[in-house]
Amino acid sequence: MPAKNTDDKFAPKPMQDPKSHSAQHATFVIDRHFDATPAQVFKAFADEKAKSLWFGGTSDWDQLERKFEFRVGGHERLVGKWKSGRKSAFDAYYHDIVPSQRIVYAYHMHIDDRLISVSLATIELTPDGDRTRMKLTEQGAFLDGYDDAGSRETGTRHLLQKLAESLSTS
Repeated sequence: MPAKNTDDKFAPKPMQDPKSHSAQHATFVIDRHFDATPAQVFKAFADEKAKSLWFGGTSDWDQLERKFEFRVGGHERLVGKWKSGRKSAFDAYYHDIVPSQRIVYAYHMHIDDRLISVSLATIELTPDGDRTRMKLTEQGAFLDGYDDAGSRETGTRHLLQKLAESLSTS
């Protein structure tokens, strides 16, 4: 029996070998406010240096590769390795960008060499007084026995908290 991955609460869970090909679907919406303008929040996604402050792994994860091409048709890639030795890869493709208002991208995730999910994410930014309201909607397909059990939403909420912290220091 393989050892349980205890590196980090956000580390991927061990996957079962699929008996057959399958897809499980999940959608979640996160609605939150940031103490920043829509332009500042947008910049945290659009600027490579600003995004690297909040979008990445934890202390138990080492970055191996980063590519950043924020434009319609552009590709973003982030690859890293957990202390357990498992590798994760995030590949996003931008389909629609309206500065300070909307970002639509599709992305897929790999653990080691296995495709575990494909998702469509939409980020909508609207001014709310001197703050910004962000509505993030994600629709995902989790593949071939990878049971997400809500960890994608939990991980996304964690990243948005890191985003809020980075905005408060900039």
